Amino acid sequence: MKDISRNLTMLCDFYELTMSNGYFACGFKDKITYFDVFYRSNPDNGGYAVVAGLEQVVQYINDLHFDEQDIQYLRDKNCFSEEFLDYLRSFKFTGDIWAVPEGTVVFPGEPLMTVRAKAIEAQFIETYVLMMINHQSLIATKAARLARAAKGRPISEFGSRRAQGSDAAILGARAAYIGGASATACTISDIAYGVPATGTMAHSWVQMFDTEYEAFKTYCSIYPNNATLLIDTYNVLESGVPNAIRAFNEVLKPLGITKCGVRLDSGDITYLTKKVREMLDAAGWTECKIVVSNSLDEYIIRELIRQGACVDAFGVGERLITSLSAPVFGGVYKLVAVENDDGSIQPKIKISENVGKITTPHFKKIYRLRGKTTGKAEADVICLYDEVIDDSQPYEIFDPEHTWKRKVMQDFTATELMVPVFKNGEQVYILPTLEEIKARCEQEIQGMWEEVRRFTNPHKYYVDLSQKLWDIKHEMLRNRR
Repeated sequence: MKDISRNLTMLCDFYELTMSNGYFACGFKDKITYFDVFYRSNPDNGGYAVVAGLEQVVQYINDLHFDEQDIQYLRDKNCFSEEFLDYLRSFKFTGDIWAVPEGTVVFPGEPLMTVRAKAIEAQFIETYVLMMINHQSLIATKAARLARAAKGRPISEFGSRRAQGSDAAILGARAAYIGGASATACTISDIAYGVPATGTMAHSWVQMFDTEYEAFKTYCSIYPNNATLLIDTYNVLESGVPNAIRAFNEVLKPLGITKCGVRLDSGDITYLTKKVREMLDAAGWTECKIVVSNSLDEYIIRELIRQGACVDAFGVGERLITSLSAPVFGGVYKLVAVENDDGSIQPKIKISENVGKITTPHFKKIYRLRGKTTGKAEADVICLYDEVIDDSQPYEIFDPEHTWKRKVMQDFTATELMVPVFKNGEQVYILPTLEEIKARCEQEIQGMWEEVRRFTNPHKYYVDLSQKLWDIKHEMLRNRR
């Protein structure tokens, strides 16, 4: 990956600085705390999400530092002590982090990341961690839905010009690739992350020439091995396709090239692609691919395929790069425990009249239980950090809200989902390649039951608490009444 990093230390919420100054003032700066990153509901009312963004978090933490310009800015705010500002000069992250690897299928309530660190260090990284995990998980999840709707046909991410800023475009393309997109129109994402950049022409290319035919012939002459022609500038069936066929015949056929493409960006896609396919096949261009774009989403793609549209590939722009139908992932960063002076862990809980906002306390980990025969994921169990699920023995799971719903798991494998990423401030996790992350995502989604993957009214995947963790949580709720 090409380095396009910059110092983003001050990309934080101001309250992280005021709280940190307060922790410093009242002697909490070395207090060991535990924070969880989790989200409360799946985008688009789906059955799952795909986690992404860890690589950028790792890079941020490795480069975390305050320079003198930052110190002077804080001094000018007149609300920070000189002792605190002096402390920031040598500030670095010295804690531990565990996280679910990128590309993993995840579910609401599960800790996607756990940070164990001194209070100031853990509090300060909140904004950037959430920004990276929320944004990229959102786009990766949307891309996974689009790829599933396309049923094996390639999806290209076309949304840079509609993204909310440069980072949203660059990292959005990365996340889309993780989720299942095959390429991007965003060139810098290829440079920075290796997401294959692709593209041919816009309508302006066609309009620059006196005739559509001249535009197509010229393009084929310049790019004979990558000739995909945009055929809807004027009239798809009366001029676009005939002129494309003529250009293919005059330029590509003499070179022995049979692979080429046409793209549609407007009109009745189902009707037009069927007619275009007939015309291309009749002219002998049976290998010519038909690519379509124009405000597509997973539901439109699914319907086009159901109607028999002759489409070989899709380009998806604004509805992918912004996740237009569900533009917020909703991940949060909550304190779940602190360490006492003797090293014991004291759980912390946030209570709300909104039941969905009640947190699950304590230092935790996640097991995924898979059937040995099917290989499919059956349930996840959130348990205490020191609990071990022995998959050689039967294990009872239960619904944390409706505790009479119980099931004894047998003939299963139990796998921990979280991996250590930082230990004492040092990176201990080898970041996988983007191709490895993408492959993991595909494998993870295939490892889910069809009922969990469907778009409409998906089956609710079981995310249970261990008995010990459930007992601790409900004892704390009772004591707080």
